[in-house]
Amino acid sequence: MSTIKNKSYKSCVAFIILCISSNFNNIYASDFISRGFYVIDLSQKIEWLTCPVGMVWQNKTCVGKALKIKLNEVNQAIEAAGKQLGGVWRLPNRYELEKLVCKKCANEKINSNIFPNTPAESFWTSDINSWQPKFMWTVNFYTGHTFGRFPGFIPNYVRLVRDRK
Repeated sequence: MSTIKNKSYKSCVAFIILCISSNFNNIYASDFISRGFYVIDLSQKIEWLTCPVGMVWQNKTCVGKALKIKLNEVNQAIEAAGKQLGGVWRLPNRYELEKLVCKKCANEKINSNIFPNTPAESFWTSDINSWQPKFMWTVNFYTGHTFGRFPGFIPNYVRLVRDRK
């Protein structure tokens, strides 16, 4: 009898894992801990700036205007973040940024409770498109799609990340 119960329990656990896995591409609040100007991403062991470059954290939200910058200007933003906020910030890779896409979100495809006032447009990643090396990968928070067709001279938004120690 206990064997039958045990098998039922295992199949229930497998079903739950399957359900969780099928929703893997959605952003869950339980994966994040907000710390004001930054957000701890538990699933990836990294910390995100809550606001895109150009905006500031004020009164529990992002205020100001997010800046679209060219790829060759990203290092200036990274240096400024390090001086102002401390830590070693960087541009996220494609897979890290894709994890912020919320397919169930209505307007912008990012959880606005965690990342308020995020522009519903493309954000730079640090990854070069290996099929077209003149182009970089971006993640679009309007469509939720990833694109590998942006040359560095076209301005896009930036959200910085740092590794957790």
